[in-house]
Amino acid sequence: MQNISTHKYMEKLDLTWSDDSIRFINTATPRARQTFFYVQEAGDFCTSSPYFTERENLNSFLIIYTLRGKGLLKYHGSQYSLHPGTTAYINCMEHHHYECLQKQNWEFLWLHFNGPSALGYYEEFMRSNFHILDSLDPFFMESTMRRILSITQRKDIHSEILSSCLIINILTRILIENDTENLSLGFMPTYLKTVLKAIDQHFQEPLSLESLAIAAGVSKYHLAREFKKYIGMPPNEYLIVTRLNHSKTLLKYEDLTIEEIAYSCGFHQVSHYINLFKKHEGCTPLKFRREWHSNEAVKPSDAQ
Repeated sequence: MQNISTHKYMEKLDLTWSDDSIRFINTATPRARQTFFYVQEAGDFCTSSPYFTERENLNSFLIIYTLRGKGLLKYHGSQYSLHPGTTAYINCMEHHHYECLQKQNWEFLWLHFNGPSALGYYEEFMRSNFHILDSLDPFFMESTMRRILSITQRKDIHSEILSSCLIINILTRILIENDTENLSLGFMPTYLKTVLKAIDQHFQEPLSLESLAIAAGVSKYHLAREFKKYIGMPPNEYLIVTRLNHSKTLLKYEDLTIEEIAYSCGFHQVSHYINLFKKHEGCTPLKFRREWHSNEAVKPSDAQ
């Protein structure tokens, strides 16, 4: 959840919607508020002009999925068309306005939700700046939004867990689709696969950005930019994570000293290895070993 603004909540609206429109307001349990994504409100509106909603400083996140007709969203200083199959994902702390266009009907499913990690998901979405998603699977979006509404309305012992799962499913699809749209293709170039394979197979060896770029046949600047775009981290960070992952296996299943593990994983200064381990894991390699090590531990090669 996000920090509450000191500014006052503001909402203006015109409620021009059909009699069969659905609006359900939910009160989440303390357990749900502390643990899950939870529904605040949800509905299915069939609106006509002059329907609109304008608000800001509401501690909520909003997903609008358009079924029929056409709406208009004003957000972040721009205007966006909301036509069938589009999904808008909004932080309601920020000023926003959406309306049914004149001479139009506009039907849309909507969901107000929140949760302990809701802001983090939204910030991940906004890494590429706000935009409307128009390529999410229509059956998935409509069926999942309707299931959330149905589950929340019936309210049983499992409804909050199930609705949280469905919200996560939607957010996962949004983030994946968002990354795919940003890449404009979704297929990793062959030279990046070559670099990944080189790191995975030779992480114990000294590997520089220059040597990886030569292996890939591209400039080091191009490699650094494209690697982060597709993998989500720079080449050097991926190399560090690969080395740390291997070191964890050795810490759990081998009786090597910390120094021996550091050198066998490509770290040539034990202090550097320990510092990186603490940065990524929040504990030292020795503490990690004590927490995970057991005389009865089975090595991966021995597992059936």
